[in-house]
Amino acid sequence: MTCTTWTDPAFLGMPDVQGTILRIERFALHDGPGIRTTVFMKGCALRCAWCHSPESQSPQPEFMPLPDRCVRCLSCTNACPFHAAPPAASGDPITPAQCTACGACAEACPTGARELVGRTMSVDSLMAEIERDRLFYDESGGGVTFSGGEPFMQPIFLATMVGSCRANAIHVAIETCGHADTRALLDVARDADLFLFDLKLVDDDRHREYTGASNVLILRNLERLVAARAAVRVRFPLIPGVNDDDDNVQAMGALLASLGLMRIDVLPYHRAGLAKYDRLQRPYRLTDTQPPTPERQTHVVRLLESCGLIVQPGGAS
Repeated sequence: MTCTTWTDPAFLGMPDVQGTILRIERFALHDGPGIRTTVFMKGCALRCAWCHSPESQSPQPEFMPLPDRCVRCLSCTNACPFHAAPPAASGDPITPAQCTACGACAEACPTGARELVGRTMSVDSLMAEIERDRLFYDESGGGVTFSGGEPFMQPIFLATMVGSCRANAIHVAIETCGHADTRALLDVARDADLFLFDLKLVDDDRHREYTGASNVLILRNLERLVAARAAVRVRFPLIPGVNDDDDNVQAMGALLASLGLMRIDVLPYHRAGLAKYDRLQRPYRLTDTQPPTPERQTHVVRLLESCGLIVQPGGAS
């Protein structure tokens, strides 16, 4: 993956940079300081077993059906320019070779049985959405957070948006898994105010097992951000039976202390995204996993504190 920065002449000649946005969440309180607008971008290279937003993984817009709502009126089929959209209740996917994800079928459905997740937005249109909340940023010390998926899956669009926010004096935070082109990461770091950096597992083999990718690039990028003096706050998703063991927690604490990163947010696992896997017809690996008990959370916090870290359970602004 290569990245052209928003200041490069090659980029400045582009008439209109566009990105694929999953959703925009307003008045977010846990994605950085103050009141924030969080922009969730489509696409992620990881396949974390516990991911609660599987609809964010594909870089392309996709459909999430709700078959129970379908009344087989065929409005979707009739509205589709290619007549490729079957009723949601049939369970048949839309033929990929014919579907352009135009969203006509979803718009025509009278019951909301088919939802299109992901839409293309230009820099100007997204900036207009962000600017709507400027009053709240100014009063609370907030801003915009780019999240995902993984925002660095769209490096040119992300760099352009971050540069535009910077030019308009809007605080920018970026939530990333760190699996990104290093050049793209460091280019954006020059304009971003804060990185919310997710770390899951220190051992590479276990990281591959539960996320589908090595963590070598991720850990290297974390080191590079620290060396570049970027503001970084690590987030640790606590998944019972996956990464809550003492060995991983202590290794995490030792790693962060060695880098001088003395604050960490512990984010307890939840099961809020399970229904999405059914709608996308994808398997979910952790069907029997329950959220961590209060006792286990307390134990993990104490282990991290023993490494000299300041720990915030649940994340914080």
